[in-house]
Amino acid sequence: MKTIFELGKAGRKGTSIPKCDVPLPKHIPNELKRTEPAKMPEVTEQDAVRHFTLLSRKNMGIDTNFYPLGSCTMKYNPKFHENIASLEGFTELHPLLPQLRHGCSLTQGSLSVIYESERILSNLLGFEQFTMQPMAGSHGELTGVMLIAAYHKKRNNTKRKVMLIIDSAHGTNPASAAVAGFTTKEIASDENGNVNIDKLKEALGDDIAGLMLTCPSTLGLFDQNIEEILRLVHDAGGLCYCDGANLNAIMGRVKPGDLGFDVMHVNLHKTFATPHGGGGPGSGPVGVSKRLVPYLPVSQVVKRPDGGYSLEYDREDSIGYIAPFYGNFAIILRAYAYMLTLGKEGFQRVSENAVLNANYIRYKLKDYYDQPYDRYCMHECIFSGTRNLDKGVHTLDIAKALIDRGIHPPTIYFPLIVEEALMIEPTETESKETIDHFIETMIEIAQLAEESPQEIIKCPVNTPIKRVDETLAARKPVIADF
Repeated sequence: MKTIFELGKAGRKGTSIPKCDVPLPKHIPNELKRTEPAKMPEVTEQDAVRHFTLLSRKNMGIDTNFYPLGSCTMKYNPKFHENIASLEGFTELHPLLPQLRHGCSLTQGSLSVIYESERILSNLLGFEQFTMQPMAGSHGELTGVMLIAAYHKKRNNTKRKVMLIIDSAHGTNPASAAVAGFTTKEIASDENGNVNIDKLKEALGDDIAGLMLTCPSTLGLFDQNIEEILRLVHDAGGLCYCDGANLNAIMGRVKPGDLGFDVMHVNLHKTFATPHGGGGPGSGPVGVSKRLVPYLPVSQVVKRPDGGYSLEYDREDSIGYIAPFYGNFAIILRAYAYMLTLGKEGFQRVSENAVLNANYIRYKLKDYYDQPYDRYCMHECIFSGTRNLDKGVHTLDIAKALIDRGIHPPTIYFPLIVEEALMIEPTETESKETIDHFIETMIEIAQLAEESPQEIIKCPVNTPIKRVDETLAARKPVIADF
């Protein structure tokens, strides 16, 4: 496919812009002024529209394809919520507008959205309070472990510098802990996919600051010993952090705060159905138990006695600023609309259907792909693509074959403790017909891998770019010179 520059011809225009009648500021330094016109594509409006429309059709997205990306919860984003987010009262909000001026406020509606979202999340998940400031899941993780660090520092627990991380954890867990100043120690999972209790007991000591645990885990499992795990860490003087990336499995059914977690981040851009991908946008609010409330970052939206809302900054033990102004307000707003749409019973149905869909896939594919943990799963099911390794077919080949068939691949090679891992998360928004088509496609690929492995190894063949050397592409990408 030609680039938009290659489509252009000298003199063609797609716009009609009047000459600038505003004099250039005299203070612009000469070195910042152009010496020649910008190199822009010279195309008609129709050519430009056709080019970008065709380009968009060569990509995959949740609005065009089934997207079972495990642990990423790529579910449908309701367009009604986009309409809410496009209302002028929200889109024209400026972060520097005063909270109160001449007896009225232009920010009260937006502040109420943040406040109400925080209260809904607190009640839904069993925490005392949330901060809505973090602007990504990883940002929420960092905020959470910074809160743990502040808690121990306040108590002069200078020896507590070790954060325990489960071997199936997201890679951001040890990264967040390290950035917050902790050293990390890995705890193994047992043969059933739960935390190895004996290994955990061996690791606990007076140097432990806390434990980071994904609940449910990246293995798609709810740890059967969760309450004992949290009790052991608390008895050792540590705090318990819940990675809430997989909340879609338990939303409305389990309150992590009631289980005993001290701090938890949630992904509004996953569980609460807001657009995400490509590095953003995101939002990762963090909930805390009562003992961590004093350390929450500023600002915090509070409700005044007169019923209005204000931003509170006066918190002596706060970890300070972790994001400017209102956080990623547009994402919070979409999630707020989603929460109001669902209600209590809706939250429960989301989780029930997500778990049902994942177990349906797990059962239907169990005879065609290896299951490292043969037990009921939660939001996602894990398979291993090891069955035809002797024929040269790897998990990567299965993923490429799915692309050829119009399905975005699931997460592959993660979690790291599963050889040739395939992590499949269908979410609750997909129909049975879509899931059945995916199952049939996976069975077809499994049979081809067994009978005609070369047909799988050469995939993809229906895409604009065929099989590439991915290592070379990452290290020496070919970038067009525009």
